[in-house]
Amino acid sequence: MEINGSSAIITGGASGLGEATARRLAAEGVRVTVFDRNGERAKEVVEEIGGSANYVAGDVTDPDDCQKAVDQAAEGGTLRIAVNCAGTGWVGRVINRDGSPHDLGPFQFIQNLNVIGTFNVMTKAASAMATVEPQSDGERGVIVNTASVAAFDGQIGQLAYSASKGAVVGMTLPAARDLAVVGIRVLAIAPGLFDTPLLAMLPDEARSALAQSVNFPKRLGIPSEYGELVTHIAKNSYLNAEVIRLDGGIRMPPK
Repeated sequence: MEINGSSAIITGGASGLGEATARRLAAEGVRVTVFDRNGERAKEVVEEIGGSANYVAGDVTDPDDCQKAVDQAAEGGTLRIAVNCAGTGWVGRVINRDGSPHDLGPFQFIQNLNVIGTFNVMTKAASAMATVEPQSDGERGVIVNTASVAAFDGQIGQLAYSASKGAVVGMTLPAARDLAVVGIRVLAIAPGLFDTPLLAMLPDEARSALAQSVNFPKRLGIPSEYGELVTHIAKNSYLNAEVIRLDGGIRMPPK
């Protein structure tokens, strides 16, 4: 797919994987719309990117915020790319050490953010993409969602997070089949251990130990590598309905 001159919406685009993706797509001539709860940081990212980049402050769990962001991305150009990076994790076992059950509240929170948030933006972006003029091969756009290796290698304490990322994996094929008729591809990336703000809070010793657990190369993933893969996916029209692990070959141990 030719992406130069098209428009993209990136959720969670004010930091980490989303920010790196916004910067990478902008470098390819894409007009990016950064959609993030942190409006102040989103504004800074957009100002640093320059050009026609813009932002929307909002919550992916709010359907109205999502519609506003998609509308803004579509108004500024032909919306062909949607990337869902907004999300977070949670630590909690099925039963706690004292025998009490996993609290329902955090579990619901993670599903709402990681699953419903992805669903909200994916469906609204697909609806907008379905109306654009197709390219010569009939393609209208691509949606890239963010799963995780935790969808396959969920560790102790990752019940809520693994469930949410497993749902993102599970949506990939049916969404791709649903949208094939209008020329929209759907894929997911399952990152491993990446050097994002979440891991930046860990002490250097812990970060080094995590890096050594990667098969090869023995380091944390760089967010720009995620952005590069998104860009390749957008350009390579024969990639569809697939979940791609981006993890240095790691297979997560139980803990």
